[in-house]
Amino acid sequence: MPYRFLEEIATADVAFEAWGSTIEETFVASADATMNVMVRDLEAIVAREQRVIHVEAEALDMLLFQLLQELIYFKDAEELLLRVSQVRIEPRPGGWILDADSFSERIDRDRHELIVDVKAVTLHRFALEQTPQGWRTSVILDI
Repeated sequence: MPYRFLEEIATADVAFEAWGSTIEETFVASADATMNVMVRDLEAIVAREQRVIHVEAEALDMLLFQLLQELIYFKDAEELLLRVSQVRIEPRPGGWILDADSFSERIDRDRHELIVDVKAVTLHRFALEQTPQGWRTSVILDI
């Protein structure tokens, strides 16, 4: 589990930091952390549908922000729980493009132990940085 929840950062929200040796691993870990705030056991999410998530942004940190917002959007709009399995990030003129492979299934309240409802990713203390070990991000989710 390349992420950990941070108890001391936000009292009415949920904070986490995630990391990986590559930026792609860090994005996948951040997606898992976001989903794990909502669902206690990520292994309970079964691959019933495959989906590619496509987002674009001018900066790498905003690319991550957009990806996490998409997970929340699909949960709210289609009652889908998504697990990101792979991320591809490429530069484009004026910014970045991301395609994420994911699998999903509809929320099943009998099988998915839902914890809290995440409303949005916040920009408060939002950070993505390259470190000597790879990449690290810190995120606060509005619940």
